[in-house]
Amino acid sequence: MAERIKAAEKFKRNRVPMPEQPPEKRVKNFDEVPLGYTLKDAIEEAQRCLQCKPAACIEGCPADVHIPQFIDKVIDEDLEGAFKEIKITNGLPAVCGRVCPQEEQCEERCVMNKKGKPIAIGRLERYVADWAREHKVGDEKPQKSSQPKKIAIVGSGPAGLACATDLAKLGYDVTIYEALHKPGGVLIYGIPEFRLPKAIVDYEINKIKELGVKIVTNYIIGLTESVDSLIDKYDAVFLGNGAGAPRFMGIPGENLNGVYSASEFLTRSNLMRAFDFPKYDTPINVGKRVAVIGGGNVAMDAVRTAKRLGAEDAIIVYRRSRTEIPARAEEIEHAEAEGIQFELLTNPVRVIGDENGNVKGLECLRMELGEPDESGRRRPIPIEGSNFVLDVDNVIIAIGQSANPIVARSATGVETNKWGYFVADEETGHTTHPKVWAGGDIVTGAATVILAVGAGKKAAESIGKYLEEQG
Repeated sequence: MAERIKAAEKFKRNRVPMPEQPPEKRVKNFDEVPLGYTLKDAIEEAQRCLQCKPAACIEGCPADVHIPQFIDKVIDEDLEGAFKEIKITNGLPAVCGRVCPQEEQCEERCVMNKKGKPIAIGRLERYVADWAREHKVGDEKPQKSSQPKKIAIVGSGPAGLACATDLAKLGYDVTIYEALHKPGGVLIYGIPEFRLPKAIVDYEINKIKELGVKIVTNYIIGLTESVDSLIDKYDAVFLGNGAGAPRFMGIPGENLNGVYSASEFLTRSNLMRAFDFPKYDTPINVGKRVAVIGGGNVAMDAVRTAKRLGAEDAIIVYRRSRTEIPARAEEIEHAEAEGIQFELLTNPVRVIGDENGNVKGLECLRMELGEPDESGRRRPIPIEGSNFVLDVDNVIIAIGQSANPIVARSATGVETNKWGYFVADEETGHTTHPKVWAGGDIVTGAATVILAVGAGKKAAESIGKYLEEQG
């Protein structure tokens, strides 16, 4: 058991850094970049926690993780207890510990920000979850419902998995329907192996299955079966099918060979294992120079993947400055360390092709920043006559995703907004149909994993109350 240190000493201690693969090595493999804390690291970082009451960090966590409580158990080296404390509210701790934007949520609320750096809550959560997996720590068995009801969940991404977990813990009969051949949604097809190893996703999903959750893959709701049919067969339905339809810019040349949407590019590499070609027979064409349009986490994932797939020059093309890039700071820093080039204040206007219809260049305009727009970021304004051409072999468009209409078309009485997203109560996830709830990206548009987890949890609580009232 580690020593307890006084508050004054906590403020003097530096945040424990995360060891990483060196950039020159990691750009040649798809292994995870951060290597994780050791027990010594975890205890040293946990000792910095002030154990605030009430704890502001919990208010910043959409999954309501008992943060001070699990950190306190780390100090005592009660790692099994720490894991069980996390799992009370979060069924995906190893995932969330890796990909959640803690710096904008729990860590942003940390009191330690006033005099230094916040507690590394995400790194500690990851350490505890990884330790539990290595030591085969089991989950608590779910309680049995006195009146079991059947619930259908559409989509096995973070929202659907979180909703299924909480309902299964209440003893309900839960079935998830997944369109792809592997469950996990964006965790499997969207996030690269070097940020989120798929073995970890598989492990946490298998733990959810052990709660009694059934997952049916290769089953497209809206084509294989309608939402209306699910409503007839089940006592409640949760729609967590995400926002997976690609969005394009509408500029000339987007139909040329060598232009990808980020969702196609990442799905080929992540889900279909194109990065391990020819062991997996999914082809992916990556030339010497690749431009990725966009500045979010998906753009960073795509450009770093392109670098690993052999691009000599992998370039982010973003219309604002570095200050406005919406990607996580850690992802930007990792990209810079790996030699990713940044063409900032640059807006593409045309993809240029050769005589065979293949990409050979990207025509762009230089931009300058004006007054802030509705997002709060300064609006980019074109500089007339500043056109120039980037010589590239591939263009990957990573400017966001849209709602796929297939599910909504088969959901009579479930209202959608003008963008095709389901209209749902922010606190409960309840839609305009009495038996249907929705949450995650299919309600909010593309957002974070942890926000989808939070939406799934809120919907599960509401569904549980509804089923109890139905008797």
